[in-house]
Amino acid sequence: MKKFNIRKVLDGLTAVSSSSSATAQPGTRENDVIQETLQSEHFQLCKTVRHGFPHQPSSMAFDPVQKILAVGTQSGALRLFGRAGVECYCQHESGAAVIQLQFLINEGALVSALADDSIHLWNLRQKLPAILHSLKFNRERITYCHLPFQSKWLYIGTERGNIHIVNVESFTLSGYVIMWNKAIELSTKTHPGPVVHISDNPMDEGKKSHVWYGVVWFMLWCGSCCAVLQAIHSVAWHHEGKQFVCSHSDGTLTTWNVRAPAKPAQTITPHGKQPKDGKKPEPCKPILKVEYKTTRAGDPFMVLSGGLSYDTVGRRACLTVMHGKSTAVLEMDYPIVDFLTLCETPYPNDFQEPYAVVVLLEKDLVVIDLGQIGYPIFENPYPLTIHESPVTCCEYFADCPAELIPALYSVGSRQKRQGYSKKEWPISGGNWGQGTQSYPEIIITGHADGSIKFWDASALMLQVLYKLKTAKVFERARGKEEKPSTDIVEEDPFAIQTLSWCPESRMLCVAGVSAHVIIYRFSKQEVTTEVLLEVRMQCELSDVDSPDPGGDQTPTLPTPGASSSPQENEAPTHPSTGSNSTDGPRDNIPCLQVRSSPLKQSPGYQVELVIQLVWVSGEPPQQITSLAVNSSYGLVVFGNSSGLAVVDYLQKTLLLNMGTTELYSPSDPYPRQPRSPRKARQPSADIPTVTSCMSSLSNLYTESVKKLRFSHFSKSRCVGRSVCSSPCPSVSYLLSKSYFCAFLLLLNPFHFTFLIPLILSFCPTWPTHSCHADAKDNSFSRSRSSSVTSIDRESREAISSFHFCESFPRKTENLLSPSLLVGTTQGSVLVVALSLPPSGDQRLQQPVSISSCGTLVRLKGGVLTMALLDATGALLPPPYEPWYDPNASDEEKEKSRRRRPASPPSSQEGQDSQYAVVCSEKQAKVVALPSQADIYKHNITESSFVLRADVVQMAGASCIACFCANGHIMTLSLPSLRPLLDVNYLPLTDMRIARTFCFSNLGQALYLTSPTEIQRITYSQETCDNLQEMLSELFTPVETPEAPNRGFFKGLFGGGAQSLDREDLFGEMAAGKASRSLAQHIPGPGGMEGMKGAASGVVGELARARIALDERGQKLGELEERTAAMMASADSFSKHAHDMMLKYKDKKWYQL
Repeated sequence: MKKFNIRKVLDGLTAVSSSSSATAQPGTRENDVIQETLQSEHFQLCKTVRHGFPHQPSSMAFDPVQKILAVGTQSGALRLFGRAGVECYCQHESGAAVIQLQFLINEGALVSALADDSIHLWNLRQKLPAILHSLKFNRERITYCHLPFQSKWLYIGTERGNIHIVNVESFTLSGYVIMWNKAIELSTKTHPGPVVHISDNPMDEGKKSHVWYGVVWFMLWCGSCCAVLQAIHSVAWHHEGKQFVCSHSDGTLTTWNVRAPAKPAQTITPHGKQPKDGKKPEPCKPILKVEYKTTRAGDPFMVLSGGLSYDTVGRRACLTVMHGKSTAVLEMDYPIVDFLTLCETPYPNDFQEPYAVVVLLEKDLVVIDLGQIGYPIFENPYPLTIHESPVTCCEYFADCPAELIPALYSVGSRQKRQGYSKKEWPISGGNWGQGTQSYPEIIITGHADGSIKFWDASALMLQVLYKLKTAKVFERARGKEEKPSTDIVEEDPFAIQTLSWCPESRMLCVAGVSAHVIIYRFSKQEVTTEVLLEVRMQCELSDVDSPDPGGDQTPTLPTPGASSSPQENEAPTHPSTGSNSTDGPRDNIPCLQVRSSPLKQSPGYQVELVIQLVWVSGEPPQQITSLAVNSSYGLVVFGNSSGLAVVDYLQKTLLLNMGTTELYSPSDPYPRQPRSPRKARQPSADIPTVTSCMSSLSNLYTESVKKLRFSHFSKSRCVGRSVCSSPCPSVSYLLSKSYFCAFLLLLNPFHFTFLIPLILSFCPTWPTHSCHADAKDNSFSRSRSSSVTSIDRESREAISSFHFCESFPRKTENLLSPSLLVGTTQGSVLVVALSLPPSGDQRLQQPVSISSCGTLVRLKGGVLTMALLDATGALLPPPYEPWYDPNASDEEKEKSRRRRPASPPSSQEGQDSQYAVVCSEKQAKVVALPSQADIYKHNITESSFVLRADVVQMAGASCIACFCANGHIMTLSLPSLRPLLDVNYLPLTDMRIARTFCFSNLGQALYLTSPTEIQRITYSQETCDNLQEMLSELFTPVETPEAPNRGFFKGLFGGGAQSLDREDLFGEMAAGKASRSLAQHIPGPGGMEGMKGAASGVVGELARARIALDERGQKLGELEERTAAMMASADSFSKHAHDMMLKYKDKKWYQL
């Protein structure tokens, strides 16, 4: 029977009900001929994979046969890791912290114990693990779990000191309970405390279990020993079962002999100072965990965490490895959560042969090689360094040029650290997915320390390709006394705020929180930059009516399309940051100082130009809110809350510096004539001058008008050595707490665009400054109302988005020309016409002309994204220039460099040949060009607002993808703006999501779900259908290693004791049923029937058939081996019996 899909029915109802909001404007029917191929059947939303380090880890377990590592977190998440590229994410519904994990070794199952006193059995034999059974304890708190190897009985220790037994096959509670008052001596009157450890004697697994209590007692159950000692934290057995080691809260290790339990055989303090007079060593910090592993060929290993002396104040967490007479103390970057020693055998009664130690830290996972001198670490193949510095922005590019990933990998491979272990990564379980979908995908993350990381995200994997450090361009203060007073952020002055990247030309433009922009080119050759060009923008206070106070100069009236040339003006160099006087107001200085020494630039991204905004009269520069770069035009444009600036990075000149209101034509709201660049004031006598270009244009503020000036100049020796920046915890802003709260309440998307990449590094403290109150008041004065209110008019109109294109700047034009679309926070889309000289030498010599063409369209809410469609509805990407190596020879440049792509055919008179797509916080519109007539309009939301919107390509067509603050993810068809998908996915409970959410082509999207993890999702039906095949497999059929030889007589007379004793003791026939009020059994959704039908597709069926055949062959092989062993044992027994019969055949009874 065909499955009923209610989502498609709801989509149909939504399309009908939204007919009033998504309406075609009367009189314009040109796009009726466009056939839209995207339907609601093409869309489905689901999570795919999660990358990064598990946030707030709490526990860990390892399967030594399957080679799978499991990590639990405080939020109830499970992360499972195998070989590189094999990862899996699971989540407990309750969200309670995972306190312990236990693998059913080589059985494809995992037991998790949570802080809400529940235990769960996970099935790992399917690609998406699911819970088979759950038990919820009602009357006791769980403190410790123990599952012996190849046993079906799980021990549950509780806070009351009792031990409960669970049958993991049926996940039911046994009637047998070890009560604390029956497990200790009758003479003891004190409660022993919670159970901190349970284990079996390795040589007597079937007869004795051992229980350790956490206050003052340890107990051997079924034995007869009891002793008083310091509080126990952990216990480790020698494999022969004759000794065990305990770690204590006073920093000591005690070794006990099972046959002499009255007192410890040895007591040592690994990090305690040994007094010469024989007195007891001074107490140390608690040893939280100890592991004791033996080897055949040498001394045993003893690995422990904690136990340092109390006088080591400020010392980082350490792991101690004791091997023979040597003791190695390994410092860790973060506190230790847990560690495990990886051994060659899963059997506890054999020589362990340890080869590595997995150390789970609060923010990292480290694996130490025990087999090499110096204990080097393994190179981690997982993408666990996303949070190396807090992520401040994120971009996602799917279906990139095929040669891009190899190029980034080739330059990034030279950045790898040295000194890693030469052995292969020991966590090597699982298999990669077998899906057929594979196209290049790249994720770019910007970080608080100014670094940018490029990640290969193809085939649901994640691998770092290349790391760029933007802070290398600037000088760094070596101490607090050298910290400049011009910083507008107290911490992380190099943090990345936004970036623009062109995959085809490999041009990269980065904007930072200190109001700076850096332009990079990609090169495969190393260069040393002696002279670095820099453009600075300056603001100075002035009256509206008197833009040039003092009358010392006369502004030059502009003409439309006027441009600035670097030969026109001269201006002084700006004084350095260090020369600024703290007595007077900060003036004419940038927030950061460019390095004064040559900069050696390795292959990869190399600095082309640095742009900075400067302080004026004590006022800090405004933050950059939007950014775009175009390689075909050779232009970079950026804007803030005051206006925009266009820079020609080929000629290194400023082309346009204009306030937002000056972009409007006289017929638009707030008409204001643009001013051309003017000459700067003459420098004072004590300031040296160099050839430069200075221009400015007034910009409207709420209470005053500030005039912006750019200075372009060359510095003789500007950038220097590379400094590796340490991870910084946060990004601070000059915002008071009250205005930050106002920001949270208003939830203005412009403020999201403008401030979130800066303030959301989760700094708990926010500095309050009294000097910029008026600027901050203006920043948070805008109303949430979609209409243009008086508050809207009073607040400044900021630039929110850009789009370079080949289009029709004016209604009257029929020829395509280079254009720039400018979106503002008040919903206006303005057009700027660009007049470019011919390519070649003329492009480098002749100026670029720019003229404003007025408003194209106006929407409710701030503009988020813009795009162009051709007459057939196909998406028109921005023009670009193919990549060429800027440091290559001229001949090689000419071979690879071509003119920008030819423009599409021009429009015939009276016909529209393009459609502009604009999406704002509230609406989406499609406008025909060049007539500028509204074709379609759709009201996306009334009660909420859109946080992120992108025009993406999918299934051979284009659509608008939106993420709203109420958690809805929506897609709209183009050009008709039909609703195709509307799913309530994720309510905005964390501003980190709003800061990092981004869509990409082919139905892909991602966001930062925690400070350390990236969650990838898909809204493509095709990807959802193939997801099972694309995911990796955790469980693979592996033969269990052969058990150690126990000897003939022990195997003959004691072989069946283990299973027999426990079944007789814990089984229902002997112990009865447990009380129903003690624990509640909850069947899980991932039963065996569901597991068998979970995988879909031909590949999944073949994989399951292969696994079944392997398992069947494995079982037949085991059966054959057991039969042969039994036959050999029977022959041996028959032989011995025959020898004994011959020996005593002729003897009398009294001779025996």
